[in-house]
Amino acid sequence: MEIIADKYIPFLQGLLEPYARIAYLEPEDITPESVRNADALLIRTRTKCNADLLRNSKVQFIATATIGFDHIDTCYCDEHNIEWTNAPGCNAQGVCDYVEEALASINRPHATLGIVGVGHVGSLVAEMSQRKGYTILLNDPPKHIGVNLEDIARRADIITFHTPLTTTGNYPTYHLCDEPFLDKCKPDAVIINAARGGVVDEKALLKKLQNPDSQLSAVIDTWEGEPHLNKALLKEVRIGTYHIAGYTLQGKINATNLCLAALCTHFALPILQIPKKALPLQAETGTGWIREVDRQLRQQPDNFETLRETYKLR
Repeated sequence: MEIIADKYIPFLQGLLEPYARIAYLEPEDITPESVRNADALLIRTRTKCNADLLRNSKVQFIATATIGFDHIDTCYCDEHNIEWTNAPGCNAQGVCDYVEEALASINRPHATLGIVGVGHVGSLVAEMSQRKGYTILLNDPPKHIGVNLEDIARRADIITFHTPLTTTGNYPTYHLCDEPFLDKCKPDAVIINAARGGVVDEKALLKKLQNPDSQLSAVIDTWEGEPHLNKALLKEVRIGTYHIAGYTLQGKINATNLCLAALCTHFALPILQIPKKALPLQAETGTGWIREVDRQLRQQPDNFETLRETYKLR
């Protein structure tokens, strides 16, 4: 069996070698040529698994070590009998911690917090913010939970998005936070996006932030067009970070283990997990780190991907 793996999936090397030939590649080197003879791909968001990549290949299994899977053309995979899987909930606590740190920086302890999307992450954010005394408004139409989106816009002081990025179905989330939504928000509302870049319409958000009559502000971790971010928007946001909300040691362990388990199940291998002895003793901890990440991105906006790859796990 041949496997192509993104070299930045942590703690993976050495585990699959007894069972397969495995090549660890830079994301940009995962190409139609390199995957042609691969049976499986282990990827992250930087690899677009679509017809251009997969056509004429032997690939029968794809695992992404991420919660999001909008980089996988799931329709193409389903039509061509390619099993695919993501890592739901793997970094939920890490994203919740990011929102908690953002809320501390915003410093509105008795505000009303609107949470759009009440899955793995949104549920943790709700529990955390309730403990801290926030008034909570929930919105999740697919789960029939909470108030409608217009109520969130009108009533919430801070609005945080925790949905997948979808363009089809009954509840598409692409540009969910658009110009009409922003126009309904309180004048001094804060928008937090640590979900997916396309959930927020960045042109509409930038227009609002540049309006001298608006006091709206934003905390953005996920950007449209990554790794090429909108520098004008970065200049205007309250906090800008380089898609690291979920970058925690435990989140990475969870994601790799979920990918391993799915791959082993698909190919009838013994279920593999990262051995404890392979893990670092501890990761960086503490508070105030979100401002340092913001500073790094503002100083090096063209190095989004490098900053992300060299980020020291919390």
